[in-house]
Amino acid sequence: MESDEDKMVDANDVESVDDDFYSGELEDDYYYSEGDDDDGGGGGGGGDDEDGPGYDFMAEAADDLVEDSLYWRQQQSYSVLKEDDIKQRQDEAVARVSTVLSISKVDATTLLRHYNWSISKVHDEWFADEDGVRNTVGLLDRPVVPISDVRELTCGICFEFFPLSRIVSAACGHPFCNSCWSGYINASVNDGPGCLALRCPDPSCRAAVGLDMVNMLASDEEKEKYARYLLRSYVEDNRKTKWCPAPGCECAVDFAAGAGNFDVSCLCSYSFCWSCTEEAHRPVDCGTVSKWILKNSAESENMNWILANSKPCPKCKRPIEKNQGCMHITCTPPCKFEFCWLCLGSWSEHGERTGGFYACNRYEAAKQEGAYDEAEKRREMAKNSLERYTHYYERWASNQTSRQKALADLQQMQNVHLAKLSDIHCTPESQLKFITDAWLQIVECRRVLKWTYAYGFYLPDHEQGKRQFFEYLQGEAESGLERLHQCAEKELQQFLTPEADRPSKEFEEFRTKLAGLTSVTKNYFENLVRALENGLVDVDSNGSSSRAVGSKDVGGSKGRAGRGKANARTGRNADD
Repeated sequence: MESDEDKMVDANDVESVDDDFYSGELEDDYYYSEGDDDDGGGGGGGGDDEDGPGYDFMAEAADDLVEDSLYWRQQQSYSVLKEDDIKQRQDEAVARVSTVLSISKVDATTLLRHYNWSISKVHDEWFADEDGVRNTVGLLDRPVVPISDVRELTCGICFEFFPLSRIVSAACGHPFCNSCWSGYINASVNDGPGCLALRCPDPSCRAAVGLDMVNMLASDEEKEKYARYLLRSYVEDNRKTKWCPAPGCECAVDFAAGAGNFDVSCLCSYSFCWSCTEEAHRPVDCGTVSKWILKNSAESENMNWILANSKPCPKCKRPIEKNQGCMHITCTPPCKFEFCWLCLGSWSEHGERTGGFYACNRYEAAKQEGAYDEAEKRREMAKNSLERYTHYYERWASNQTSRQKALADLQQMQNVHLAKLSDIHCTPESQLKFITDAWLQIVECRRVLKWTYAYGFYLPDHEQGKRQFFEYLQGEAESGLERLHQCAEKELQQFLTPEADRPSKEFEEFRTKLAGLTSVTKNYFENLVRALENGLVDVDSNGSSSRAVGSKDVGGSKGRAGRGKANARTGRNADD
């Protein structure tokens, strides 16, 4: 039997965009490797440098990324299983239990399925109380109804007499004819996976009906269904394995117990959280993701919008939105009630004396007396809540869109541009890996940045110190990402034009700059992820950082200056 380590998926065997960045060990080491803190590529290493070719601190960044990638793969905390792998593991488990307990493979299969395919649980229960386990599972060691030496027996279902050759019994000995058995088994299989716990048709009997009887008595179609249910039960009943939630994917993920990071990547390139099976969302916890996704799909936001942007018709109570024009409102048919938008009074009582079509003296007077305080307060609260949610949702969605675009750009880079660059600059594609590393970094950072906006939405307003520290780290990471994305997307284009015969020195300077920005951006996001996963504990009750902030933690003045550009580009501001 091969060990789990032998079955680990090597990222080199999968041509997947996300394999390097979405494996569990990659992210653990990507954000927490102590070696990264000493590699000289910290966020503040280029604090006063400009975006020109003089990126001296970036000289060995590309080599560092390659070494880190190899280390991450060695620490992978999960394995991806294809259907053949699942079947092999299932057969190995059955063979092991059958050998140790000296029982048939059919009985071993029944035992393992009952105990959710846990070999250790089967052994513990069996050796603690074999008779109790047999009675519970239905593995009888002797028939309940001994077969007498007769020529014919009565079927317990159709009550017809049949010769012994046409009578079949489970371990209990209750006699039923082949035809009734086939109908009973086929009907159970068609009812769904519950057929895996099939028992003797006799109502008073608990004897298990195993795989051998299904293969002997069921139709070919039902045999195939039963085998499929049995295979899927190894994943669905096993607490260590889960199916990949991507549509059409038939792979499963076996997760190592005790691993701290739940983000995994399947062979189909889909990355998800093994704990909640939502898309990969580190560093945000599953609870926050669940609330955010529910809020995005909930009707409550529709109600908030209606409350903030409409008023009910005074007659029929239908909500009406006013987006332009005067204060004279006419409700839609069949109501057709005419009223004032401000005071909601009948328009027949309005005119020049009340302020005309664009004002309402009655409303102003009543407002001063406090008549509309409660309604206006509710509407204002709903409007503020909606604006706050919209602020975070738009940036969450924008980074998702940017990530999808970056994935498409990366695929084009791998399929088209790398070969073109190799021809133009006479450089082997193996030496252009720094470009792929940069795009992989962009894709991963867009994912992280997207989920930080969900984190920020649920950050309590009264914890101003944590919010300020969070927005500072988020801004540093975002500005670093914008510089890297700009360099990889725009500056690279000048080297893809055959007419522009650029000297190799300029291309080498671009290599150093891009690799350095990749390393610097990685450090920015290390600090952001580390801070969020630790609950921003570095901020004390007074709202200040409890430790000195160094260049390795948040970057230098270059990063802070860059954040202003990023804010102007995305619409962020400190008050948000």
